[in-house]
Amino acid sequence: MKECMFCHIVEDGNQRIVLENDTCYYIQKKTEQQVLEGSGLIIPKAHRTNVFELTEEEWNDTRSLLLQAKALLDEKYSPDGYSTGWNTGEVGGQSIPHAHLHVIPRFADEPYAYKGIRYWLKQPENKRG
Repeated sequence: MKECMFCHIVEDGNQRIVLENDTCYYIQKKTEQQVLEGSGLIIPKAHRTNVFELTEEEWNDTRSLLLQAKALLDEKYSPDGYSTGWNTGEVGGQSIPHAHLHVIPRFADEPYAYKGIRYWLKQPENKRG
């Protein structure tokens, strides 16, 4: 896919490939580090529109990179926890149509500490009409 930014990650000067294996990359975007220090994404090298399209090998390689990324982030930042997750489809919050797993170190002193990935979804204002 010519227009997919994650299909051309090597050419993207804003992204840094931190780890990789046969089918996936763990990347960090420089501009995201200002607020979400240490955060990154695990993406398949092949274009997969969403998580449901991953092959078994990509699933296994994603898990492998997730564990490697955690070890690296634990050593560098010593976070108090993690938020990890996939957004799928526009309504699900996916803004880039290439599967990507968010890996976000969390810290006890951050303003939204102790609020997980479902916090905003569980608010009464989010109840369907």
